[in-house]
Amino acid sequence: MINIQQTQALLKLYPQVTIIRGDIAYDANGNEVAYDLQSVTAQAEANAQAAIDTKASALAKLAALGLTEDEVKALVG
Repeated sequence: MINIQQTQALLKLYPQVTIIRGDIAYDANGNEVAYDLQSVTAQAEANAQAAIDTKASALAKLAALGLTEDEVKALVG
């Protein structure tokens, strides 16, 4: 079974997919859609890294504005 990150990546890479049951993807007509699990996994990893990079960038920008480390922590929880 694919995980939630892979599910999100699969939907991004294969927009014709409307439902996923277990490891099987289907289009709106109920037809099975073949997909490349390696590509899906690579996209999921890229999405995760992009989220990490975006957070780091935002934190750096807040620090550059003069916020203290405690103030930044208070904003991001």
